[in-house]
Amino acid sequence: MRSYGMVLAILLMNLFIAFLGIGLVVPVTPTIMNELNLSGAIVGYMVAAFAVAQLIASPPAGRLADRWGRKPMIVVGLILFSMSELLFAVGQSVEILMISRMLGGVSAAFIMPAVTAFIADITTVETRPKALGYMSAAISTGFIIGPGIGGFLAEIDSRLPFFFAAGFAGFAAVLSFLTLREPERNSQNEEAEAGETNSGVKRILSPMYFIPFMIVLISAFGLAAFESLFALFVDHKFGFTAMDIAIAITGGAIVGAIAQIVLFDRLTKWLGEIKLIQYSLIFSTFFLIAITFVSNYFTILFITAVMFVGFDLMRPAVTTYLSKIAGREQGFVGGMNSMFTSIGNVIGPIIGGILFDIELNYPFYFAAIFLGGGIALTFAWKKPDLGNKPLSKGL
Repeated sequence: MRSYGMVLAILLMNLFIAFLGIGLVVPVTPTIMNELNLSGAIVGYMVAAFAVAQLIASPPAGRLADRWGRKPMIVVGLILFSMSELLFAVGQSVEILMISRMLGGVSAAFIMPAVTAFIADITTVETRPKALGYMSAAISTGFIIGPGIGGFLAEIDSRLPFFFAAGFAGFAAVLSFLTLREPERNSQNEEAEAGETNSGVKRILSPMYFIPFMIVLISAFGLAAFESLFALFVDHKFGFTAMDIAIAITGGAIVGAIAQIVLFDRLTKWLGEIKLIQYSLIFSTFFLIAITFVSNYFTILFITAVMFVGFDLMRPAVTTYLSKIAGREQGFVGGMNSMFTSIGNVIGPIIGGILFDIELNYPFYFAAIFLGGGIALTFAWKKPDLGNKPLSKGL
């Protein structure tokens, strides 16, 4: 296999590209809303279409990553993603845009579990937390910086961001096909994978998996509800332009990425994953409520930036925790992580869009209540005793 650093860099780039595409639509949402005379609820459905497809495709994609291999799923996922972005770029109706986002959701479901399992295969138990921290930083940065890039490119043309993403994803697919090699896996994995189909629901409900999967869902809901409605919120309440939205969310991406790279490893060793998740939830909930009470431009930028720190520390902490307890079930855990992220990404924009039509602040208040439930769960969360449960070997 090629050097660990090069392989990891390619994998992180693929994740960044995939989640970049999710966020690209955010700054042009007000423009599309005005052009097609859409309500907030319809916009929420459009944003959620991506996550609906990802939700449906994630469980089988996780199993296929274990059975068919990591590399094929990554390359096919990137090709599908490029096609979805090109379709969005040329689409002129709500129906076409919906189909485009759903195709993009399938592509994300192919990519995320395969990359997660790939990283688990090429790392040791000691090096995995840092690698997964970088992975989550790539996801968060792509998901959050997408609106920034979209906002800047939308100043030229509202569809240009999607042509850009299509070309970028096509390049990544070619690069991955030429440079990645399928990682070695433990021979025992085949036995573990044999019973996956019939025992998946039972394992999700098991004590060791249930609370972390619920935290994944809750954090995804909170971030999706905030980001999907942020552009409409500041557009309607403060008259923000696409450039203003881009500046706000790009600032959040930079602060969040720095926090993950500089703080995550230190905080994980100091607090442990469960405590870090608990504090991150509290931190994010506070700022989610605070943004509804401010009106100054720079205060909004500041709160947006620092709020993302909580989300961006929470995501890798959950992923690292799940990887540690997953053992030979890395593909299963990656698929379920993607699935529960998708559930949050579905209900966040839909409920947020409906509440937005009632009152601008309601989506953020409801998301804060949801996050409060996650805080309560963390107090009942106990790390399982793995005993002699074998862990995946790394290179």
